[in-house]
Amino acid sequence: MSCATNCVCVVCGQSAPFPRSAGVCPSCDDPTAVLEINFDLDRVRALMTPKTLASRPVNHWRYAELLPIEPDERAFTWPVGWTPILDSPRLAAWAGAKRIRLKDEGRNPTGSFKDRASSVGVLRAMQMGDTRIACASTGNAASSCAGFAAMAGINATIFVPKRAPKPKVAQLLIFGADVRRVNGTYAQAYDLCSAECESHGWHNRNCAINPYLVEGKKTCGLEIAEQTATDLPDWVVVSVGDGCTIAGVAKGLMHMRELGFINRVPRVLGVQAEGVDPIAIAFETGALPSDRAGQTVADSIDVPVPRNWRKAVHRVRACDGAFVRVNDDEISEAMKAAGARAGVFAEPAAAASVAGVKRAIEEGVIDPGADVLAVITGSGLKDVDSAIAIAGEPTDVEP
Repeated sequence: MSCATNCVCVVCGQSAPFPRSAGVCPSCDDPTAVLEINFDLDRVRALMTPKTLASRPVNHWRYAELLPIEPDERAFTWPVGWTPILDSPRLAAWAGAKRIRLKDEGRNPTGSFKDRASSVGVLRAMQMGDTRIACASTGNAASSCAGFAAMAGINATIFVPKRAPKPKVAQLLIFGADVRRVNGTYAQAYDLCSAECESHGWHNRNCAINPYLVEGKKTCGLEIAEQTATDLPDWVVVSVGDGCTIAGVAKGLMHMRELGFINRVPRVLGVQAEGVDPIAIAFETGALPSDRAGQTVADSIDVPVPRNWRKAVHRVRACDGAFVRVNDDEISEAMKAAGARAGVFAEPAAAASVAGVKRAIEEGVIDPGADVLAVITGSGLKDVDSAIAIAGEPTDVEP
């Protein structure tokens, strides 16, 4: 069963009640005063051992004690998590690293890392008896939410910005979601979704302020630790948009160190796009910039107003980590390199982690002799237009 104990505000540190879905601190007048869920790790240590894990399903429900919902047989067959880690020596040579491994989250059922969060969010909605779940997304969170809602038999309403890639919108429609394409930015789609959830009483899946979702993302860090326990990387590299993903991965790694599954925590590197780098700025200065709206080919990390920046900054600092920035040309080159040298088709935001490894080595942040694991957060099939624009057209020949 879950060993979750309480929620605390990341701003004031006060305890807060567990929200039904999304929620911020009731004591703070701050929309970014998000909640952190704590766990009784002594109790987890007694229940979740290498021996007990060996008999559990090979998906992320194996970490039931560290998820903030009760185990539920209705979800046990949902195939999420336990994605492969691939050693990529030719990619390491391209990046100038001694070793690079890729954790390919594109193998999840809807093709992205976001399935970890959505599966937890949808199961929470089921357990609350809610009949509709909603979220705003540039695409991956939306399609994963719609996919798991379809598995669960719950209605889904999804808000996407005008620029959301067509393959991601196609997934939403095929999954039977009520898709609202907003004539505006992701931030505007997010605000509209929040208002509609409040107005209609829908279950709000927005990861930025839904503390349950970050715990689902945490399972990636738990898996990395379990899968590499006898061969830990020096660095784990994650692309960063809102901050939820890197905060979750780092929290998972830290849990596994506290529980004794690993003897140290790998350092964590966050990678942001140049021009859309508010969390990198916050990491350096301690505060978000007043305006950091820009553009990047990596739509999934194009988040100028991140609401989970405090969790991200705190966790990266706790892991003795760092941030780097990469431009769109570097992301494009990393997409091609990951495909041609490692056989992994990454969407732009996912390839940003690979680009970040190369940039970090060039800047001296990562030592060339380091062992690096980069998280590939989403499949390139999510954004084929960008892939073709980067890779080029085929050669036409006569039969």
